[in-house]
Amino acid sequence: MTSRALVLSGGGPVGIAWESGLLGGFAKAGLDLSKADFIMGTSAGSFVGARLAMGVTPEDLAAPFLAMDDARPALLPVRPGEKKSDAAPPNTAGLFERMQAAQASGKSPDAIRADIGAFALQAETIGEDAFIRSFGRWMSELSEDAWPERGYACTAVDALTGAFHLWTEDSGVGLARAVASSCSVPGIYPPVTIKGRRYIDGGMRSGSNADQAVGYDRVVVIAIRAGAEGPLAARARLILDGEVKVLTDAGAAVEVVYPDAASITAFGANMMDARRRPPAAKAGYAQGLAGADGLQGFWAG
Repeated sequence: MTSRALVLSGGGPVGIAWESGLLGGFAKAGLDLSKADFIMGTSAGSFVGARLAMGVTPEDLAAPFLAMDDARPALLPVRPGEKKSDAAPPNTAGLFERMQAAQASGKSPDAIRADIGAFALQAETIGEDAFIRSFGRWMSELSEDAWPERGYACTAVDALTGAFHLWTEDSGVGLARAVASSCSVPGIYPPVTIKGRRYIDGGMRSGSNADQAVGYDRVVVIAIRAGAEGPLAARARLILDGEVKVLTDAGAAVEVVYPDAASITAFGANMMDARRRPPAAKAGYAQGLAGADGLQGFWAG
């Protein structure tokens, strides 16, 4: 029997909205990727994937974003010293500069991620509990050991050692903290404590971590950052190409879905700018409606 996996990449609040819209559009056109045997997410994708794994339909996932007013203000956690009324989109320039400098240092991948983790541990951010509450009642009110019954995993990085972690049902970690750790953008959100250790965004290893879906026959990867332009996107695509090779070498058939031109335009310049969620969701929905037929045969085969 053919086994299927869905891999959802990172991309901030804008990426959450776009992935939700895309999956909703696919489902409206008859392609329900939430029926995958295994759903894995990194950062934004961990949130979207968790919702699907907990039984939310793609249509219901997309609906709130599609219903948003395009002029709706950002609704992100307020950082220290900020008022809700004047909260601005987080600036990720410092993080990207550190990432580029660390990658040029010649250090090992773990050491590079540990350097970024040190930056995250020193940053002034909101508290962990407030961060988890910002995901909404559905997650903050989960029991400490809640985990989806369906196959689900999300990614994180140990802030001290730089070691990569894949949280699964067997990890003994609650869903709320697992997802929050995967979404903990260094310097913007707090590293999340799990079993006495602090964890940061799984995207510090890779935007998609698609190689972690090895063992499934058919894999659909929703890749956000690797589909954009510029040096960071080029590096993301190079990493993703290597991960896809791991999957295909293991016998999987893989399809990668990148944002189309209209979606990239809708994203704007900052994927952390929650004001871009409505246009991103609508662009994703349109792309899903238009692209479902091209994936139907692959997913069903």
